[in-house]
Amino acid sequence: MLKQIVLIIAIFIVILLALTFGESAAREVFAWVSALSGVLIRNFGDLFSAVSIYLHAHTGKVLLALLLTIPISFWIIRSRKDSLAKPDSQRKIAIVLAVFLGWLGGHRFYLGQVGWGIVYLVIFYVFAPLAVILGLIDAIRYLFMDEETFSATLL
Repeated sequence: MLKQIVLIIAIFIVILLALTFGESAAREVFAWVSALSGVLIRNFGDLFSAVSIYLHAHTGKVLLALLLTIPISFWIIRSRKDSLAKPDSQRKIAIVLAVFLGWLGGHRFYLGQVGWGIVYLVIFYVFAPLAVILGLIDAIRYLFMDEETFSATLL
């Protein structure tokens, strides 16, 4: 159940990012990374404030992303129910989560490594760029691991 919820959240974030950045992706991503590593977000209060401002400014996009997330998530869960439990698909989902939510430790929570997930949250609170880099490093590690190593070390 937790894996399905994490998958739904990842799908929502990917859709929301696609709707938000659209044509000016490079410029917006650069501004987003600058905002994360700059003075704007110093703690979770600032992050909550930034999310609140975003939600007020882009309510339509968030609602559209939610409306698209629900049927896509149900379709994926129903069509891939058996394959989601296989280690191969768990590795793929962990890679996607590490790329998009690695800075929050989403991939570590998905793999059942709650302690490491909390460490990622603390690192993000202290120094956000380091958390982003560590998430991308984990994504690259998972990408180049074979199935046996991934299953033996991370599951």
